[in-house]
Amino acid sequence: MPPLHHCRLPVLRLSCSSAPGTPTGPAMAQSLLPARCLRCCRALLRAPPAAPTPSRGPWGSWGSPSSSSSSSSSSSSSSSSPPGGGGRPPLPLWQRLAVVSVLGGAAAGAWLHLRAQRERERRRRRARELRELALGQGDFQLLDHTGQPRRKADFRGQWVLLYFGFTHCPDVCPDELEKLSRAVELLEADVALPPLQPLFVTVDPERDDVAAVARYVRDFHPRLLGLTGSPEQVRAAGGAYRVYARAGPKDEDGDYIVDHTVVIYLLGPDGLFLDYYGRGKTPAQIADSVRRHMQTYEPLPD
Repeated sequence: MPPLHHCRLPVLRLSCSSAPGTPTGPAMAQSLLPARCLRCCRALLRAPPAAPTPSRGPWGSWGSPSSSSSSSSSSSSSSSSPPGGGGRPPLPLWQRLAVVSVLGGAAAGAWLHLRAQRERERRRRRARELRELALGQGDFQLLDHTGQPRRKADFRGQWVLLYFGFTHCPDVCPDELEKLSRAVELLEADVALPPLQPLFVTVDPERDDVAAVARYVRDFHPRLLGLTGSPEQVRAAGGAYRVYARAGPKDEDGDYIVDHTVVIYLLGPDGLFLDYYGRGKTPAQIADSVRRHMQTYEPLPD
């Protein structure tokens, strides 16, 4: 559109009573306006009609207060409406919290599952390593403190706490057997756990015959089973668990001390060595460890 120029011509009143021959209407306007203004008028006539401009009200703003507030409210509503028009409103807060809770619970469950799977795999790997060590493998032939023959296979299917010592031991063996007996009592208090068999095997078969072992085990747990045998049988049983035992020099009364390994062994129901406890362990610590082994035990395939 060509640029428009402001025309400052007075408004003409055209009367119907003009003299004959006097141009009227558009013809008269064309005769009175200059050519430049005529171009402006033609451009205005060709342009689409513009929206009416509101008049300035007494409040110093365009339009009335009602029109201003309605226009502002319409603009604010249009700006606050979701983009795209007609979109879905946002979820309520409780629904968003529920979604977050479900997703968090799923993630926590997956993490716990992976942790349990790793723990099972760790136990299987440790059991395989213990089996490869061949600790406690094989069988033994001994006599219990009642004179009955006993083999390792007799205890298969039972949990066993096993200790090697001798009846003439002045302090270490009694302390360890007291600790073993107390750990068994703590585990017996939990009726949900399987029974545990305590065993005592002598490393001094020359002095510890069946009668001596029977007198000795009476001072400890009532289910403590004492085992003895010939020197060869005892040596074979101790060697299966890599127990060191060596008699010291005899004194003038013929008495002597046996230096030996001080360890309590834990055997699983399959006869496999699972754990051991040294002198630094308390009865409560031993009981807690045995309980964990019982609760997480998974037999290995043969």
